[in-house]
Amino acid sequence: MACSSPRGNVRPDFSTQRSQSSQRTQATSFSARSVPSVLKKISAATVREDFNDPIAVVHYARAAHSLGLWKSEKLLIERFFTDKSARLIEAGCGAGRVTVGLWELGYHNLVAFDFAEELVDQARALAEERSAAIPIHHADATHPLCNLISDKPFEGALFMFNGLMQIPGRANRRLALKNIAAVCLPGAPLLFTTHDRDHSRVERASWKLETLRWEQGKQDPRLVEFGDRYFEDDVGRTFMHLPDRTEILEDLAAAGWTHDYDSMRRDLVRESRAVVDFSDECRFWAAQRS
Repeated sequence: MACSSPRGNVRPDFSTQRSQSSQRTQATSFSARSVPSVLKKISAATVREDFNDPIAVVHYARAAHSLGLWKSEKLLIERFFTDKSARLIEAGCGAGRVTVGLWELGYHNLVAFDFAEELVDQARALAEERSAAIPIHHADATHPLCNLISDKPFEGALFMFNGLMQIPGRANRRLALKNIAAVCLPGAPLLFTTHDRDHSRVERASWKLETLRWEQGKQDPRLVEFGDRYFEDDVGRTFMHLPDRTEILEDLAAAGWTHDYDSMRRDLVRESRAVVDFSDECRFWAAQRS
């Protein structure tokens, strides 16, 4: 997809760091019987508002300051981004947890962006506190990103902590992948994460029930498509799309990326209790710009 003229800088932190326990999601998701059908569908504006909520901002800022990179993230970043001088772009940087973590690993040729204005402010403040000279922009992955290129395309991209899956609508997620591909060189690696609705017996059983709700028209009427969840907990409201593996493989191929690698986090390392409490199980993906 070729770059066109830059558009407005809006985008929900499609990689922002929010706790996403599947058990919590199941316990607090809204049933169709409890949600009036007149409510509007989840949109980018909904997600953006949720991530700019002060409760969410405090949650992510605390994680950015204290949690840092997970062991699994560090492992795969260093595996797929072997040249620390390479020009990288991080989509959905949130409050800067991964952004500043990359800088502290030695990746200093880095540009980051996010949709949520409040989180961009937090990321910039953290970068300044840590003396990390990182350009951090307010921008939207579903809009062309050509304005983020100063002189040449990027040599790698990241979209961490399930951020891609917080874009409502499959067509919009594919558009985000295409827009990132458009500012990357051929062969550039992309690292991102998603949930996986087939990763456990509990998840599979839950989605069998959800299939019946959709077949009977009893799903939460705000959801855009099958695989979506929208829930509320003590750190605010969260929209999340939970794909299966086939869906992501199809989306990568349709958006100009070649699948290279994927693995569940549990098969990579044993994370600390702090990371497990912060984030549910996820699948890591690596791809190359076609």
